[in-house]
Amino acid sequence: MASETQQKNDFSKGSIVGNIMSLAVPMTLAQLINVLYNIVDRIYIGRIPDHATLSLTGLGLCLPIISMVMAFANLFGMGGAPLCSIERGRGRQDEAEKIMGNSFCLMLIFGTLLTVLGLLFKRPMLYLFGASDQTFPYADSYVSIYLLGSVFVMIGLGMNSFINSQGFGKVGMMTVLLGAAANIALDPVFIFTLNMGVRGAALATVISQGLSAAWIFLFLTGPKTILKLKKTCMKLEKKRVKDIVALGLSGFTMSITNSLVQIMYNATLQTYGGDLYVGVMTVINSVREVVSMPVQGVTNSAQPVMGYNYGAGEYRRVKQAIAFTSVVAIVYTAAVWMLVHGFPEFFIRIFNQDTDLIAAGIPSMQIYYFGFFFMSLQFSGQAVFVALGKAKYAVFFSIFRKVIIVMPLIWLLPRLGGLGTRGIFAAEPVSNLMGGTACFVVMLVTILPELKDGRKPLKEV
Repeated sequence: MASETQQKNDFSKGSIVGNIMSLAVPMTLAQLINVLYNIVDRIYIGRIPDHATLSLTGLGLCLPIISMVMAFANLFGMGGAPLCSIERGRGRQDEAEKIMGNSFCLMLIFGTLLTVLGLLFKRPMLYLFGASDQTFPYADSYVSIYLLGSVFVMIGLGMNSFINSQGFGKVGMMTVLLGAAANIALDPVFIFTLNMGVRGAALATVISQGLSAAWIFLFLTGPKTILKLKKTCMKLEKKRVKDIVALGLSGFTMSITNSLVQIMYNATLQTYGGDLYVGVMTVINSVREVVSMPVQGVTNSAQPVMGYNYGAGEYRRVKQAIAFTSVVAIVYTAAVWMLVHGFPEFFIRIFNQDTDLIAAGIPSMQIYYFGFFFMSLQFSGQAVFVALGKAKYAVFFSIFRKVIIVMPLIWLLPRLGGLGTRGIFAAEPVSNLMGGTACFVVMLVTILPELKDGRKPLKEV
């Protein structure tokens, strides 16, 4: 059976396109479930009678806080799970279980800490993130309940990595599916039937995350898992914690920079456009999550295929994978650009029906997504860097586009020639052009020369 599995997963054989797509389909489905989990609250909230736009804007103000909680889940989950795989491959099952136990303990500690600090400083944070006296009550209602479930979010997101790393992909997908299904079912009950509004959306999310966390806990302490979650393995050890944090830092950095950009957008839009434009940004972010999902599924699926063939010395196949991934990403994002530019109202109405928001959102969305295909260069370039062990390049270009380019442009462009909110939304296409092009060109210059026959494997920089 092991031999059959190894042959089945030999990516140096067969069609490169077939290998990538065989992974892309299930991974994209899993990401679709995850996207539904994240945006279903916004779809329902956007249909609350009387104050839909203010409620949606309030939830948008909470997104940076949600991103921060996810960042810490990624720090310990994406940091610990690969180490578990390495130790299990070495036959050191006890050490693998201790790494998993330490990661679980860190999630419990930081989940509790984030809850306490978040509740203590939520008011100044929300106003810093762009809240007004009108939107603060809605943001406060949502985040106060959401923060109480921070531990569930940490376990549900972070510990699922340890299930997937053991090869239980279907179980890992069920974790996300269970939470998403519960959230979709509970949202209308709490929001509309019980008339709880944004508090109902937050409560549905917390309960859903709690179910996912319980599912994970039962599996990792049950008879079917390879590595068991044990109390004796949760005692923190300095070197173990250091290794977990060091490996998870790239995912943490990317999540934190996303949060910083969201904060900058909301705060600046509040200054130049008020609550209405913060609501527009919430809709734009929601649309972006949906339309980016397929291309991320393909680029993420290409990574193990590229890495496997690179390790096997099949450099020609690596270059074929890079070419296929890049072409698919460019074609798809170009098609998305045309759809969003041509039918912006359709995408906006998925999340909100307010006529003022639609009127403001149509030109804003067309500006924001202008030249969206340049973002494909960022997706492709970073996928190659990660696949071939150049994770530091991937982190650098994420920071380069978001912190070095986007954030200064968000501050500068609205001040030029009275551009105002148009300048704020224009920061995104400019950064896609500059950051995406830089990432892709550097990838071509640094990677392709190393993929000639007879060259030594690439070194991490």
